[in-house]
Amino acid sequence: QVQLVESGGGSVQAGGSLRLSCAAFGYTYSTYCMGWFRQAPGKEREGVAAIDSDGNTSYADSVKGRFTISQDNAKNTLYLQMNSLKPEDTAMYYCAADFFRCRLARPADFGVWGQGTQVTVSS
Repeated sequence: QVQLVESGGGSVQAGGSLRLSCAAFGYTYSTYCMGWFRQAPGKEREGVAAIDSDGNTSYADSVKGRFTISQDNAKNTLYLQMNSLKPEDTAMYYCAADFFRCRLARPADFGVWGQGTQVTVSS
């Protein structure tokens, strides 16, 4: 069983940066894909970025060029570096694991989720 714990959220002004972390515990060797998702009040959960076991990455169009996903396998930790933050990036951010696929547009594929960390960007 894999457990995920996010950290690093907070409040920043527009144009600022944050780095989110997601520590994975348990049997992590079966994980094929790790992703970051976000959900704003009243909106559906959406994929932000994902990385598979080969290091291939994918990003939502809205964050391309601003966000970077990476992972440190030795530390079993996933990261999301967020630069040039905008008020529309305000949301609860979740990391998630998928054992078979890596489809950022399909949050339902991801079977394990963290508890989330709040990111608030003020104008």
